[in-house]
Amino acid sequence: MGEPATAQPIDTRPDRVKTDFAVTMPRIGTVKPRSTSEITGSNWLIGCETMDRDFTDYDQYKAYIAPLGIKRLRMQAGWDKTENVKGQYDWAWLDHIIDDAHRRGFQPWLQTSYGNHNYPNGGGANLGAGVPTSPEALAAWDRWVEAMVKRYKNKVVDWEIWNEPNFGDNQENTPDKFAALTIRTVDIIKRIQPEARVSGLAMGHIDLDYADRFFKILADRKKILLFDNFTYHDYVYNPDSHYGKVMKLRAVLDKYAPGIPLRQGENGCPSGGGSGRGALWDYDWSELTQAKWDLRRMLGDLGHDIETSIFGLIEMAYTSGPINRLNYKGIIKSDSTKRAIRPKMAYYAIQHVTSIFDNSLERLKKLKPSYNNAYLPADQSEVVYSRSTDRSLAVYGYRHKNTGKQVYTIWSDEYIPTDSNKTRNLTFTFINGHFDQPVYVDLISGGVYEIPAGQWKKTGSTYTFTNMPVYDAPILIADKSLVKLQ
Repeated sequence: MGEPATAQPIDTRPDRVKTDFAVTMPRIGTVKPRSTSEITGSNWLIGCETMDRDFTDYDQYKAYIAPLGIKRLRMQAGWDKTENVKGQYDWAWLDHIIDDAHRRGFQPWLQTSYGNHNYPNGGGANLGAGVPTSPEALAAWDRWVEAMVKRYKNKVVDWEIWNEPNFGDNQENTPDKFAALTIRTVDIIKRIQPEARVSGLAMGHIDLDYADRFFKILADRKKILLFDNFTYHDYVYNPDSHYGKVMKLRAVLDKYAPGIPLRQGENGCPSGGGSGRGALWDYDWSELTQAKWDLRRMLGDLGHDIETSIFGLIEMAYTSGPINRLNYKGIIKSDSTKRAIRPKMAYYAIQHVTSIFDNSLERLKKLKPSYNNAYLPADQSEVVYSRSTDRSLAVYGYRHKNTGKQVYTIWSDEYIPTDSNKTRNLTFTFINGHFDQPVYVDLISGGVYEIPAGQWKKTGSTYTFTNMPVYDAPILIADKSLVKLQ
């Protein structure tokens, strides 16, 4: 089945995102999106979840993936759907998706979830389900995992084990029980596909005691180093408010395996509120606040060197389980029929991020705030910045690996994203900056603006930018060479 005729095509016009955001600087263009084939690699993944329960339809949205500029796709493999009849595997639905994604140049990140109704104590087949525990069910689980890895090992390298074992008030999936399932699963994957990259934990909310026990069991069994990363999903209303908790999780993992990264494996924001629609329902969200939230999560994670997966590509028509209404977190509008209707504002905003922030950039790890604009650090790799406010801002910096040219991301991080685009004009100074022709970028609209000569100056390696509009969505001060213009 191809893309439905009723779907709105992707808008490629320079003014495709219209808001009341206004600045006085002259607009010189719009960020030009880049497709998957134009990007070698990046920090980003996109969620293509819930196809295992038929809450979304891959064929409805597959044409929207490549223009988003993200290569890696998170998917659930659906044991219950594949072995709906005991002892019989029907791979046709998953073959279709994996084969198409691989042909389009995407990289599936395939999750072994959930349980199977055919077996006693076989685990549930939905979000919040218990893991399989009976000997018969575990033997069947092993057979399914082995068959799947053998089937897709030439097209899938990235795997994840289960989803949110600690979801909600789940008391079945103890750390011990879940660690046991994790160990038997990673052993199977690595035996068949030694080069596989496996993600573990997939924690639904950050529970430090649960994580500590889980990591300890893996370490004691000498299995923890089999993993490429450990993932977490921490939904918070202000996307900048949880990094203290993430750093605590990092400290717990460091006790057992300091070299293994954390990955933010699932996070997103709805474009509307309402109970029964999943995490973050209790707020008056809009397409604008969704776009702001998603960009702050993406660039906040990038600023902490954490890979991040956006949840999700399309709205999900849940019909069972803890979520029982349309989940508005998708960046493509849908309905109960699962059709793709149109890209939301967040879709275009994410295009602007992926166009600029790929693996050609590296983070300025020695970036620190100061109130002393005369300070000259002895280390030329250290960048010192100041700003004309004591209010909290998120400020991260990056440099191009070859040219050294810089880009800074800035936003107000004090509160939940709002529907207001009112800005404050602030002054920023960067010591050890590196710009030839600086521009100002609003990532929501994609608007690129010339910074007039009267609003910036260079003294040695010190750059000062005056009257820069700042609000609760990311803006950039960037060298023009780092921004592809439309």
